[in-house]
Amino acid sequence: MRLVPVHIIGGTIGIVSGFVALYALKGATLHRRSGMIFVYAMLVLSISGAVMAAGRAWAAVNIPAGLLTAYLAITGLTTVRPPAAGSRGLDIGATLVASALSLFCLTFGIDALASGGQRNGIPAFPFLMFGVVGLLASVGDVRMIRSGRLRGAPRLARHLWRMCFALYIAAASFFLGPIRRIPEPLRIPALLPVPVLAVLVTMLYWLWRVRVRRTFRGIVGVSAPEAIGVSAR
Repeated sequence: MRLVPVHIIGGTIGIVSGFVALYALKGATLHRRSGMIFVYAMLVLSISGAVMAAGRAWAAVNIPAGLLTAYLAITGLTTVRPPAAGSRGLDIGATLVASALSLFCLTFGIDALASGGQRNGIPAFPFLMFGVVGLLASVGDVRMIRSGRLRGAPRLARHLWRMCFALYIAAASFFLGPIRRIPEPLRIPALLPVPVLAVLVTMLYWLWRVRVRRTFRGIVGVSAPEAIGVSAR
């Protein structure tokens, strides 16, 4: 129980700073600072959540979800950071973590489907969702390790989707989780999914924009980072 206040504070700061970073001008000071706060808050939220979940009914989902959230936030940050000593080892370690989480979740998800749609009272969907996300992330890690550090649009896309999906996990856990987490004046069922959908829609918009700019940069002579105002630092 001692971790509950830490978990709540981390989640609150993470969701607020995440939405600020999501809608702030990309590459501007507000975007970078709120993004850093978001990463630190996500680490507090995800690690405390994973520890608190141990031994509870939904531990098989909540622990992988916490670890995957931390993984996405860390790798989303390192994607836009200059390479440092030991960064390759960090990339390989992160790939192994994502692969293990994916294998675990997909195994449980398939077993849940084979058992009538649930495993120990937990539906198959969250297992399969986290398993697929972990698989896609680990495949991206392998491609990056083999080809070297990413630049341009691929670098931005990797940063965008990982940060956004970490925010999506946090927002979905809060707004679509137990209703007691929501302050009573805000308990409007029709509005609770809106922030969660907003993250997904905004993520898809930015990924589409980065991809389009990449396609036409040779025509207009503008690189993807310059086109959307993202700092190359």
